[in-house]
Amino acid sequence: MTPSDTSGTPGVAAKDAVAAAPGLATFWRRYQDLVSETALPYQWEALNDRIPGIEPSHAVRNFKIAAGLEKGDFYGFVFQDSDVAKWLETLSFNLLHHRDPRLEQHADEVIELIEKAQGPDGYLNTYFTIKEPGKRWTNLHEGHELYCAGHFIEAAVAYYEATGKRRLLDVVRRYADLIDSTFGPEPSKLRGYCGHPEIELALVKLSEVTGDTKYLNLARFFIDERGREPYYFDIEYEKRGRTHILPELRHFGREYLQAHVPVREQSAAEGHAVRLTYLYSAVADLARLSEDASLRDACIRVWENATGKRMYVTGGIGSTSFGESFTFDYDLPLDSMYAETCASVGMVFWAHRMLKLEVERRYADVMELELYNGALSGISLDGTRYFYVNPLESFPERSARNPGLRHVKSERQRWYSCSCCPSNITRLIASLGRYVYTVQGNSISTHLYVGGEAELLVDGKRFRVEQTTGYPYDGSVRMTIQDAPDEEIAISLRVPGWCGRYSCTVNGRPWTDVELEKGYLPVRRRWKNGDVVELALEMPVRLIRSHPNVRSSWGKVCCARGPLIYCLEEADNGPGLHDISLAEDPTWTVTRDSGLLGGTATIEGKAFRTEMGSWDDSALYASDGANRRPVSIKAVPYALWGNRGRGEMLVWINSGRSGT
Repeated sequence: MTPSDTSGTPGVAAKDAVAAAPGLATFWRRYQDLVSETALPYQWEALNDRIPGIEPSHAVRNFKIAAGLEKGDFYGFVFQDSDVAKWLETLSFNLLHHRDPRLEQHADEVIELIEKAQGPDGYLNTYFTIKEPGKRWTNLHEGHELYCAGHFIEAAVAYYEATGKRRLLDVVRRYADLIDSTFGPEPSKLRGYCGHPEIELALVKLSEVTGDTKYLNLARFFIDERGREPYYFDIEYEKRGRTHILPELRHFGREYLQAHVPVREQSAAEGHAVRLTYLYSAVADLARLSEDASLRDACIRVWENATGKRMYVTGGIGSTSFGESFTFDYDLPLDSMYAETCASVGMVFWAHRMLKLEVERRYADVMELELYNGALSGISLDGTRYFYVNPLESFPERSARNPGLRHVKSERQRWYSCSCCPSNITRLIASLGRYVYTVQGNSISTHLYVGGEAELLVDGKRFRVEQTTGYPYDGSVRMTIQDAPDEEIAISLRVPGWCGRYSCTVNGRPWTDVELEKGYLPVRRRWKNGDVVELALEMPVRLIRSHPNVRSSWGKVCCARGPLIYCLEEADNGPGLHDISLAEDPTWTVTRDSGLLGGTATIEGKAFRTEMGSWDDSALYASDGANRRPVSIKAVPYALWGNRGRGEMLVWINSGRSGT
């Protein structure tokens, strides 16, 4: 388990910091080792264009050119710098639980390069330095300058907290100070904001780590200015002579940017899915830190719409490739969807901040759903392949031959020309520890069940606990208190919304007659070293059905167990998955297979398929049906699909009635 939020003095645990448990064999430890040992080195080579046969990045070389160390032209998207920043942030989180001198040396080298590429006034952006000198801040709609700045601020804060080295932090503070002197309500400043939110949440982090409130105030300005009239992006468009960097963005409208109305007036999840999650992560931060009721209300309204009417069963968001956006309530197509990995990562960020606003199970349930399904699907078991789009059904031939589905891949890719997702999923995995607990007053809320040791500060006093669990395949959780102050402290345990029955004991004695508080079971007492809390969550196989208005999945069912959504793959069930119908009584069997997909739990059950010999192949349509035969089917966790070669995949299964 990785360390959690740490602010102030590096190396000193903050209020919800989590210390690593080296060598602990858990589900997430495997993924963190994968990031440390494989994904981080692989991505470093990709950023340096040293992996043959993949999309070139040029991201590091752009900095060398901007620093004057090499000659050449800018290459890549206008936001290419952000790939370097997210790699640095991933590495920083990784250093907290896995010290790697070689990777740390790479980080120090690239930080030195970034510093050399910074302008005398603090400006830092290779696209505008190399390709568009003199045009900074003229195209906030498309230029991603503040977006890239936000990612570097996040990287700098993480690297400072992990190592105590200030070099990158000083670089981004110079840049943030320049941004602060450029934007604001004063007549001498620009009243603009970034087309792609990110700077806002980053400025909150910078304010917290430095103690300088001007960064928090700048984040508030950007949020308050968004969506106001006159519309800033129209003003700058005319002012720069109607030129474009990304002309396609002009077709998406104001909703795409979450700038159709001021933030406090927004009520639905609109536009580009990733942008929405980044924006509302910052809005939730500001609502909490400033006790702003109108921002809080906006967060809740948009959250309820996003998760209640516009989110896939896996946690994916973004129903269309056009603008990578939401469409309308209950419109959740299964094969043409987008559900970008970055959007699921962003939902984790947002959910975590909503939990800091209010400890309520629905936020942690979504955070868990994303972690185990929508986000984790984005990385392969070998750490070198990634999904950008995460569909709920995959038919390789249709994706290959239908131009409207080319964005849906049947196999993870080694890299992308727009490679935002690989570094986003790895930075999430590396930082997992920060999402397990939060502390408020003398109460510790346990949101996730992840094996590892945690060191928390409760009212300024150290509290150490070790969590052991077989989660997500086993619902047994054991928490052992290792160090606690002599005062009453509540450990509140989330009882997931998917769990129908549970039990809890303290030192072997049942903990009963206690009401759940917003989905959490409070265990209040004076703790002693060696005290043990055990939580048992029943994990039967569940069949999930969608709302009747979700036309794409109505009449179908989805298999789930614990926090995991399951799917069928061609590797286990043969081709033609669309033809499978569940039996009325599937009689599920759960098997733990140590040799499959890194060691997973599979689900087997009864179903029916068409006897193709009973269908007249010369008839495309017929009045009479075909015979059905009983079969056994096997389902695997959705996050693990696509690791056994190219093939079909299906989440929503036909709900048959006795196979007829």
